[in-house]
Amino acid sequence: MTDVAVIGAGMAGLVCAQQLSQAGYSVLVVEKSRGLGGRVATRRLHNTCADHGVCYLKPKGELLRRFVELLSDRHILEVWTSDPVANYVAPEGMSAIAKFLAQNLEISLNQRVAAITPIDNKWCLSFESSNEELTATSVVVAIPAPQAFTLLAPLGDLVGKAFLDNLDSIEFYPSLTVMAGYPADSQPLPEWKALSFVDNPDLAWIGLDSSKRHNSQQPLFVIQSSADFAQRYLESSDLQPAAQQMLQRASECVQLSWLATPEWMQVHRWRYAFPRNPWGKAFLSAESFLPLVCCGDWCGGKLVEGAMLSGLAAAEKINNQMKNLPLKKLNFLDFLK
Repeated sequence: MTDVAVIGAGMAGLVCAQQLSQAGYSVLVVEKSRGLGGRVATRRLHNTCADHGVCYLKPKGELLRRFVELLSDRHILEVWTSDPVANYVAPEGMSAIAKFLAQNLEISLNQRVAAITPIDNKWCLSFESSNEELTATSVVVAIPAPQAFTLLAPLGDLVGKAFLDNLDSIEFYPSLTVMAGYPADSQPLPEWKALSFVDNPDLAWIGLDSSKRHNSQQPLFVIQSSADFAQRYLESSDLQPAAQQMLQRASECVQLSWLATPEWMQVHRWRYAFPRNPWGKAFLSAESFLPLVCCGDWCGGKLVEGAMLSGLAAAEKINNQMKNLPLKKLNFLDFLK
């Protein structure tokens, strides 16, 4: 039994969990994957790592600016590029951001929630891979809206038609990410560290990911597809042909012929990469008699800062519904210091 169950260990879920935990609630975060961070993700491979989700942070708002300053002071983040403004990366991989946020939280990984049902004025969560159940006074669903809808739709009138209709209306753009490593003597290396593509039918971004690492042993590039390209291959069982096509296209765009023939490569499918039509508010609350709130980067904004702000707003909403403990006025960043 816990006060709050948070489903999803991405940025929104971790921020929400930290805020509620610091207020004195018992909080358990459950995550279907084996790692933290959602799209703030790092793949460990070939004695190195690659950021195959969020590749850098560009602080704009006050919250993200303070967060970046805090992580920079802890030597978790450092400036990667500064033209025209500073972009920050984690030399140990962007997942280090999520690991920092997860400190002192109770988190259960590799646990996919199969169903949520109300029992005795509590929420009961059951899991796909075990017979265990979790009961909680309130639930925060911090996953992409389509996944949240699939999980919550069976509740029907218990959460309200308007809530489910709003949840079902949120759509996402997909993306494919290719991680490719090359021989250590590959030449010439580009003078740039990252390039964005505008109106390219296949590519959205390419970065020399190995330039983030302090002791890189080989050139490693991360290439992200356009949404249209990803949509064409989204249901493919074998993504290798799509990855090879992206590498060929990238080699032509940046005029590096050897980019098309990597020593090794991996490809990752992001079905829910970017919200196509974000929800206009910072969270989406069910009309249930038990507290249930959805949050994420699809609420009130996009990218990392949108997710963080949504997590904080969801925590405040849960606290107002629980009415047990006063939510600390201090920002959770002050606690993490």
